[in-house]
Amino acid sequence: MKRNIALVMGGYSGEHDISIASGNQVYGQLDHTKYNVYKIVIDREGWYWMKEEGERGAVDMNNFTVTDEGQKVRFDLAFIIVHGNPGENGVLQGYFDMLGIRYTTCGYYTSSLTFHKGYCNPVVKSFGLVKVAKSVLLYKEPPTDAKLDELMEGMTYPVFVKPAAGGSSVATTKVKCREQLLPAIREAFTEDRQVLVEEFIPGREFDCGVMQFPRGSKYEGWHPDFKHKLVFPVTEIIPIGGHEFFDYEAKYDGFSNEVTPAVVEESIAHHIQEVSYRLYDLLGCSGIVRFDYIYNEQEGELYFLEVNTIPGQSAESIVPKQARAMGISPAELYEMSIRTALEGR
Repeated sequence: MKRNIALVMGGYSGEHDISIASGNQVYGQLDHTKYNVYKIVIDREGWYWMKEEGERGAVDMNNFTVTDEGQKVRFDLAFIIVHGNPGENGVLQGYFDMLGIRYTTCGYYTSSLTFHKGYCNPVVKSFGLVKVAKSVLLYKEPPTDAKLDELMEGMTYPVFVKPAAGGSSVATTKVKCREQLLPAIREAFTEDRQVLVEEFIPGREFDCGVMQFPRGSKYEGWHPDFKHKLVFPVTEIIPIGGHEFFDYEAKYDGFSNEVTPAVVEESIAHHIQEVSYRLYDLLGCSGIVRFDYIYNEQEGELYFLEVNTIPGQSAESIVPKQARAMGISPAELYEMSIRTALEGR
């Protein structure tokens, strides 16, 4: 009997369109001979089922069902591909938990914690596995100009200013001097009620994906150091075209080189993989997750940037590229994700 899969995409954040692209990519890779796949789109106008003909069907949010040819469809699984709010911050996960519907991502608590950089960073720092940049968390509104120097005490320019809970580098600014700080903070507050001011760490940016695999997988014992999980090859992000960091334009408009596997010493790549493997468990992750870092070559130290609990899945996204480098097709990647979630792992 075919399982009913809700492929949930869209969302309320500036990453809505990226989520739709990721969702369409996943839809094209799923095995439709095994699953009845329904595209469920979330946007501010409401939730709807996007039919093949482009028509919109209603979603009953009381029990998360749709009606197809007169029959009520209940879902065996939600494949969540909503970047940002409400998919990456734990809201959807809590909703599905109450309804008893399994899903492919981290749980509500892990999602909520990791989505908020100001809360997640101290937790990661407490594990002692990886360094974390100095930062200050601002609440509710920008500080006055007179408070800026007090705010920067103990930190030096440049700094990054970003929404404390957000993704895809939306409203993120690299600030090089005092005059740029307050405008950048104000911009970040347009995206979130809390803003993080974080000291810039010079170095090379690396990303590493991790995922669980289902029981009986051919990947059991694939690596002596990494049991029960796949740890993907490391990717280096190299901004080009005048971009100083991996901002929204660099990510989605082609202004970066993403080298997979990264051309870096094996010891550094393995360290990044090992830290990612351990953080996955320590933070209580599940599903496909991507960890981002800066490696400071002068210090010889790895710095944690963030966790992406619902990383992009478009054709050019980082994790699918990492999987392909291991010989894993997108279809196999998503099949493993579904099987693992259905097992309740």
